[in-house]
Amino acid sequence: MKAKQINRIMYAAAILLMAAIAIYLISGGGWLLNTFLITASLLAGYPTFLKAFQAARLKMFSIELLVTIAVVGALIIGEYIESAAVTFLFLFGTYLEGRSLEKARASLKSLMEMAPLEATVIRNGLRAVIMAEEVVKNDLVVIQTGEKIPIDGRVVSGKASVNEAAITGESIPTSKAKDDQVFSGSILDSGYLEVIAEKVGEDTTFSKIIELVEEAQEGKAKTQRFLEKFAAVYTPGIMALSLLVWAITQDVHLSLTFLVIACPGALVISAPVSIVAGIGNGARNGILIKGGEVMENLAKLNAIVFDKTGTLTKGKPEVTAIKAFGITEDELLLMAAEAEVISEHHLGRAIVKEAERKALKLINKPTDMTVLKGRGIEVSLDGKSLYIGNRKGLSQNEVPIETEVESYATQQEKAGNTAVFIADDKKVLGIISIADTVRETAKETIQQLKSFGINHLVMLTGDNQHTANIVGQQLGMDRVYAELLPEDKARKVKECMGKGINLAMIGDGVNDAPAIASADVGIAMGVAGTDIAMETADVVLMADKLDKLIHALKLSKATVRNMKQNMFFAIATVAILLAGVLTKNVNLASGMLIHELSVLLVILNAIHLVRFSPVSRFKQPARPEKVIAFEEIKCAHEC
Repeated sequence: MKAKQINRIMYAAAILLMAAIAIYLISGGGWLLNTFLITASLLAGYPTFLKAFQAARLKMFSIELLVTIAVVGALIIGEYIESAAVTFLFLFGTYLEGRSLEKARASLKSLMEMAPLEATVIRNGLRAVIMAEEVVKNDLVVIQTGEKIPIDGRVVSGKASVNEAAITGESIPTSKAKDDQVFSGSILDSGYLEVIAEKVGEDTTFSKIIELVEEAQEGKAKTQRFLEKFAAVYTPGIMALSLLVWAITQDVHLSLTFLVIACPGALVISAPVSIVAGIGNGARNGILIKGGEVMENLAKLNAIVFDKTGTLTKGKPEVTAIKAFGITEDELLLMAAEAEVISEHHLGRAIVKEAERKALKLINKPTDMTVLKGRGIEVSLDGKSLYIGNRKGLSQNEVPIETEVESYATQQEKAGNTAVFIADDKKVLGIISIADTVRETAKETIQQLKSFGINHLVMLTGDNQHTANIVGQQLGMDRVYAELLPEDKARKVKECMGKGINLAMIGDGVNDAPAIASADVGIAMGVAGTDIAMETADVVLMADKLDKLIHALKLSKATVRNMKQNMFFAIATVAILLAGVLTKNVNLASGMLIHELSVLLVILNAIHLVRFSPVSRFKQPARPEKVIAFEEIKCAHEC
């Protein structure tokens, strides 16, 4: 039955019960009172009876079956007041559950309300306002102050301040100019932009976020699945116990009361309502958590492996030095920039940016480009073969490294730079030194993670060992592994898992995808490479801010703690009520009232998660009895 129909039935049953109370107060009883009570019992009980019948056809023991048997028994023995009270209160409890889940999903609804409806496009020189879903790829979209951005795309003209709260959870606007990326659902606070549409309709980042949150809120935690299995065993068990009570006491009323009061309604909703509220809170804050099981795994973490570039560092490296051998520095830079102009690698972009800063004209276009994973690229430039990358690539191409070149490269690496070698098929032509700065929040985040009980913090990078060590020492990482290929990172993650280690891998979601997929919890950071991040990672930090990891961990702990509180309270309530029934201190109507109040309290406790905010700093938790060190893990590379 639909929610609206159930609500109408509940209101009608409430009116019948109020009429019955009025009759009782006026006349004290009689056939008219019984008629109203029986009618209220059958009306309010209809949705419950229907669910019990459907479950019975599938040979399932449901909670509704317990209530149905008890209500039919109460009607047979003439306990009309209690049958009416039980059916109405059970229906009211169902109503409360629905309302609580609806409120917990408010974050998703608010996201959906942010979806842009219209778009202004320029086609064939003419400006037109169309529906957002009618925008096609490569359309030129115009966005003005106050308007919502309807597509994902690249800015081709204009400057603006854009509020990306719908995507990242951050309310502080970011500046956008030519070549910057913008995302659907963002709001243009001030300025003017012309954007080429790259992703439209259901392919936009915003649409994927809504879809992912919907799926996540339906995803079940291990605890929730256990409770569902528990209910399937619990129901026939309680039916057997109620028969035993009747056999011992010969009191039908007592056995029926036992049957109804034992319904674990609050227990069944204790996990799902907490999970939905927790995932909703994360979505509002730019943290996408893919379901209840991920939430539970996130709360168990005691080790985190970080990618360096773009995660611990800003991912926006700059050229710090240029050293040429046999040619001028500008010639070397121009050559490297022309080769890297079609590359998407962050180091390549830094080289192109430096050439543009020096106003060097990029004339030649590279051909026959080959990407060497974890090593660099090979291109044909102006008819000549050119390699740009690290030592591994030079060794593979059998290009000799002279002493002068090696000495200079080592010197740059010890200073914290990445040395990019430029070579033809015979010799090294020069070295471009590039450095990436550590994120402002990285050191504080690492310190907070340690105080939070994350005992192992490891950094993996494809960068050289010298640069990696400098960043690792600056941040206080426990271990640093450098010069790794993407497959090496995935292997390292696998080697370090198990034996009491609950491990997360956090990276940018693109080149770290294999390692992210290998971890107990894969975390992708930022909206760069969003598609693969959303497909691969269990958690996506949309804001591209490392401190969002702190919010995610605290939220997971709070959600799991909330589930446990709800379960304990629900079990305790049922136990106390059953003890009251057996000692004849609790009757059917009062027991059901207390039972539904317990449902309401469980719901209210879970709703707190919707407004959860980790404003306080981490406090040092109690240390575990035995800390499992990485040294205890026998892996090939001393993880």
